[in-house]
This record gives sequence, C-alpha cells and structure tokens, in this order.
Amino acid sequence: MIPSKSTNLTKLYLPYHAYINHYDHSFRIEELAEIANMSVSSLHRHFKEVTAMSPIQYQKQLRLQEARRLLLTESADATEAAFRVGYESPSQFSREYSRMFGFPPREDIKRLRA
Repeated sequence: MIPSKSTNLTKLYLPYHAYINHYDHSFRIEELAEIANMSVSSLHRHFKEVTAMSPIQYQKQLRLQEARRLLLTESADATEAAFRVGYESPSQFSREYSRMFGFPPREDIKRLRA
C-alpha cells in the first residue's frame, strides 16, 4: 500500500511542531526522521513538499524571523538575539540575517523603525 499524502502530512506534524516550539534547539535530521517515523530521505522529500524548504532551511527561517522580532520588540542587540534563537556564532547569524532580509541586523531594524 502506498502511503497517502494525508498520512505523510500527519507524520510531519511532530517534526514541524518540534521546530516551531524549539527553534532554538539544534536538531539532527536523523532525530526528526525518527520522530516522524520516516527515513531521512522521505522526511526531506515530504517536508519540502509541505514547506517548499528543507528542514534546515525552515529552521533557519524560523530562527531569523524570531530574531528580527526580538530586535524590534524587545530591543535586544544582534548578539543577544543570535544566542536566544540558537545561533552559536554572532558573525554567522549576521551573515544569514543579511542574506535573508537584505540588510545587517542593526541597519534592518533602524530602517524598519523609521
């Protein structure tokens, strides 16, 4: 029997939920596949079907969006925001933030507040 799309979506709920609620935790893809009761390749394929991103890209997007929220609403600095959302390197955070939002954190927040 071929698994239905709804069955695969149901299986993805747990890893998706883990990312949403624990975006600051570094998950190994094998952990997520085990949570979903899927192989690593199946998890990648089905996750990408649902989100249009790989699990790693999805986690990065969640982290960066939360960091942006922290910078805007809690007046956190970039280093604090980076650590709070799970980055271990502020410089890596700044590079990825700039790639996603088009500006470094300080400049982006200044622009958004203007």
